[in-house]
Amino acid sequence: MPACVPHRTNDQQHHDRDEPDGSRSRSRSRGGPDRGGGSGTGFRLRINGADATASITVFLIALPLSLGIALATGAPLQAGLVAAAIGGIVVGLLGGAPLQVSGPAAGLTVVTADLIQQYGWRTTCAITVLAGLAQLVLSMLRVARSALAVSPAIVHGMLAGIGVTIALAQLHIVLGGTPQSSAIDNVLGLPGQLANLHPAALSVSALTIAVLLAWPRLPGRTGRAVRTIPAALAAAALATALAAAAGLRLPRVDLPSWQSHALPELPDGPVLGLLAAVLTITLVGSVESLLSAVAVDKLVAARKKPAVRIPRANLDRELRGQGAANIVSGALGGLPVTGVAVRSSANVAAGAVSRQSTMLHGLWVALAALLLVPVLDLIPLATLAALVMVVGVQMVNITHLRSVRRNREMLVYAATMAAVVLTGVLEGVAIGVAVAVAVALHRLTRTRITVEERDGTYRIRVRGQLTFLAVPRLSRVLSKVPHDADTVVELDGSFMDHAAYEALHDWQAGHEAHGGTAVFTGRSGGRIAEPASESHACCRPWTPWRNHHCQEHPATASPGQRQRHRQHGKHLHQLASGISSFQRNTAPLVRDELARLAREGQRPSHLFLTCADSRLVTSMITASGPGDLFTVRNVGNLVPRPGAESGDDSVAAAIEYAVDVLEVDSITVCGHSGCGAMQALLNGIQSDDDEGKGKNKDAPRTPLQRWLRHAQPSLDRMRSRHHSSARISGRLPADAVEQLCLTNVVQQLEHLRAHEAVARRLAEGRLQLHGMYFHVGEAQAYLLADDAKAGGAEEVFDRVTPGPPALENTSA
Repeated sequence: MPACVPHRTNDQQHHDRDEPDGSRSRSRSRGGPDRGGGSGTGFRLRINGADATASITVFLIALPLSLGIALATGAPLQAGLVAAAIGGIVVGLLGGAPLQVSGPAAGLTVVTADLIQQYGWRTTCAITVLAGLAQLVLSMLRVARSALAVSPAIVHGMLAGIGVTIALAQLHIVLGGTPQSSAIDNVLGLPGQLANLHPAALSVSALTIAVLLAWPRLPGRTGRAVRTIPAALAAAALATALAAAAGLRLPRVDLPSWQSHALPELPDGPVLGLLAAVLTITLVGSVESLLSAVAVDKLVAARKKPAVRIPRANLDRELRGQGAANIVSGALGGLPVTGVAVRSSANVAAGAVSRQSTMLHGLWVALAALLLVPVLDLIPLATLAALVMVVGVQMVNITHLRSVRRNREMLVYAATMAAVVLTGVLEGVAIGVAVAVAVALHRLTRTRITVEERDGTYRIRVRGQLTFLAVPRLSRVLSKVPHDADTVVELDGSFMDHAAYEALHDWQAGHEAHGGTAVFTGRSGGRIAEPASESHACCRPWTPWRNHHCQEHPATASPGQRQRHRQHGKHLHQLASGISSFQRNTAPLVRDELARLAREGQRPSHLFLTCADSRLVTSMITASGPGDLFTVRNVGNLVPRPGAESGDDSVAAAIEYAVDVLEVDSITVCGHSGCGAMQALLNGIQSDDDEGKGKNKDAPRTPLQRWLRHAQPSLDRMRSRHHSSARISGRLPADAVEQLCLTNVVQQLEHLRAHEAVARRLAEGRLQLHGMYFHVGEAQAYLLADDAKAGGAEEVFDRVTPGPPALENTSA
C-alpha cells in the first residue's frame, strides 16, 4: 500500500526506486561492499560476487529453455537466444524491477506460433517491434498499475490455457512426431501419434522429464551438492550425453550461421489483423511482466539472506524497459520478451543483490550463442520439447487453483482456460473478462432476505449485498412486521448503497414512531451502522454507503434506544466500540500484512510530520497503510531548531531515528487549514512583540505557550518584507491564518535543514524534503513547488490532481 506523499501523481515516483539498485540498497546493507550500478544508465566494472554467481545460475536455466521456447513457436532457434540476451541486457539496464529476469517466455508461445504460421517469421519480428513501441507509449501514460486490475483468476486461467496448449503441441514432438496447428487438432491427432511411436525420441524425452522432476528431490549431502546445477541444464546435458553415447539418430538443434539470420520486414497483411496481433503481444507480454515483477517483490521481501535492501519495482519503468527490449529483440530477429517468473525466482534464490546479475546472464547467453554453437548443435529437439512440455504442465499451477477456489472464482478460471485453448489468447481473455463481470453482477444482485418471529421479536436476515435491486423485496418483508414489534435486522454483506439505506432509514423512522424498536446488527450480533435520524451525531453523512460502523451516543439516542441500553446493560464507550468494529471488520483483512511487518520490522520510505489536529487523517489523505509512513504529530506541525530550549527532544529524536536508523528517502512537513496553533499564534498567545511590551511578562508560561515559541520564526517570516508571501496555485491565501499556515510549512523545512542528520543526507543526495498543505474544507492537498523547497524562489503550493486508479494488492 504505497504512500503518495511527496509526489503529484498517485503512481510510484520515488527517487531511489528509479535507480537500478541504488545507493539506498548499498546504504542499508550493514557493512556490505559497494555493489555499483547506481547511475541508472549503466553499471560499474566492480561486480558483486553474489551477482556473478546468480547470473551463471540463471544463464544455465535460460539457455535450454530459450531454445525450447523457440522450437515450440516454430521460430528460428537463434531467435530464442537473441531474446534471452536482449531481455537480460536491455531490461536489466532500463527496467524497474532490479532482480526480474526477462527473455522469451512460455506465456507468449501460443501467440507467437500463431503469428508465425499466419504472417511468417520476418513479419512477426516487425509485430514485436510495434508491440515494443506500444509498451513505451503505455509506460509514458503511466498505466502500468492499471494493467494489474485484471482479476487474478483471469490471469491464472490464461496462463493455464497457454500451458495446456503448449503441452499438447510438445507432446507430439516428445513422441517423435510433428505438432498440429491447434490444440483441438493436437488432441484429435494423439491416437495416431501413439500408434506410431518413435522409440529413440521417446526414450530421450522420458529421460529428460525424469531428470527434470527428480533433480530437485535428490536426497542426502550428495543431492544437496548436485542440486546447485539447475535441473533444466542437468536434464538437457544427460539426455544429450545419452543420445550421443547410444548413437541415436534424432533431429537435433541446428543453429544456422549468423550471416543468414532473418531480420524483420515491413508488415504485410490486413491492417486490422496486424493491429490485433500487436495488441495481443502488448497486452499479454505487459501483464505477464508486471505480474512477475510483483511476484519478485514478494520473493525479495521474504528473503532473509543476503540482508540487502532491494527497491520495490517501479512498474512504469519496468514496462518501459520491456518495450525497449522488444524493439531491439524484434529488430535483431528475436522472439518477444517478457518478464519470466521461473528465471526471476532462481535469480532471487541464488542471492542476487542488483540488476547486474540480470545483465550478466544476458551477456553469458550472447557469448554462448557466438562461441558454443557446436555444443548446442548436439542437443536433441525431443529434449527441448520435453523441457517446454513440463513448463507448460507446470503453468496449470496447483497453488493458483487453490487460491481461485478459495475466492470462489473457479468458473472464471475454467472459462478463461477453456476459451484460451479453444479460441486463442486474446479471445480467451475477453471471454474470461465477460464471465468475471457476469459473476460479479450475479453476486451483487443475489440477496436473500428472510424473516422469523421468536418470543415476540422479529429477526430479519439479509444475506448478500444490499443494493437498489433488492429494495422491493426488502420493503415487502419489512411491511409484514407489526408496527409495535421489537425488530432485529441482521445485515450480512459488505456493501449497502444509498437506495437501500434510505429504505431502511424511512422504515425505521416510521416503525419507531408507532412504538416499535429496530436494532441493526452484523452476522455476529454486534450492532453496526444503523440508519439514524438527522440529529444522529455519531455517524457522518457518508457513513451508510462507506460501510462505516459506529455506535449511537446514549445522550442523543431515542427513548426506545436508551431503554434498550438499560435493558441489555450496553453502555459502550465510542472508542471501545470502534476498536470492536476494527477487530470484527478490518483486522481479518490486514492481519497477514501486519504479521509480515512484525516479522520483518518496519521499513518506511517517508517521515511524515504533521499537526495533531483530529481532522487530519494521515492514512486517508496519503492513501497509505501499515509500514508506509513514519509519522510524527504535534501541535502546529513544528520542527524545533537544534539547540532550541523546548524541554522536549521528541521531534529531534524522531528525525534522527527516521534518517539514521530507518534511512527514509524523504521527509514531508504537512500543514492544514484552520490550524488552531497558528490561530493562537496570531492572537498573541506567544509573541515576542508582546513580551517586549511587557504583556503577561510575569505570568507563568503554560506548556502550550512554551511549545509555540518554536513557531515564532514563522510569524516573523510572514511579517518580514524580505520573504515573498506564500500562495496557492495562483491565488493569495484566504486570510491571515491560511497565510501563516503556508508560511509555517516553509519555515519548518528550514528548521529541518539545520538538523545534522538531515543536512548530511541532503548533501549526499539521498534525502528529499517536501512541503504539503491540506485544505480540510475542500479535501484538497497542495504540494510546495520543487524550486521553492530550496528557499530560492516564490513559495507556491501547487494543487495535487487525481491520478489514475491503481490496484495495489495483486496476486502473481
